[in-house]
Amino acid sequence: MNPRDDGRSISYGAGADAALKLFVVLSRAHRAMAEHAKRDYERHGLGATEFGVLEALHHKGRLLVGELGSRILLTSGSTTYVLDKLEERRLVRRTPSASDRRALYVELTAAGQRLIAEIFPAHAEAIRQAAAGLTTEEQRAATALLKRLGRSAQERLDE
Repeated sequence: MNPRDDGRSISYGAGADAALKLFVVLSRAHRAMAEHAKRDYERHGLGATEFGVLEALHHKGRLLVGELGSRILLTSGSTTYVLDKLEERRLVRRTPSASDRRALYVELTAAGQRLIAEIFPAHAEAIRQAAAGLTTEEQRAATALLKRLGRSAQERLDE
């Protein structure tokens, strides 16, 4: 329900009111959690997408450039830009595929491996602290519900 100047509320129906409230609460929670992450990776001179690339390669290993972009939700142009910046810093390298000349792999360099291995444990702790308002079991339950919500919302977009 939405309050008006006269103190009365406008209702769009129980289902819509609950969905609107969920959207606002989820947005605020995301903003707060994202700020914790941002403060952590910015201490190391990284932006969100740069950190995302390093983190994905750290946990998944060598990936095709397109696959990497899909994993961290970047367009191909944005992926190229971020990889250019990380290559300038000698944190990643792109190598051609032996089996498909059109395909490029991206992987961490030794310097990139050292950096992400050094900073990720503190990042994980920062996120743990940010999520400490919920127990571990509540975090697992929230994760399951939010996955289901995200899949359902995506399916409706794809219709």
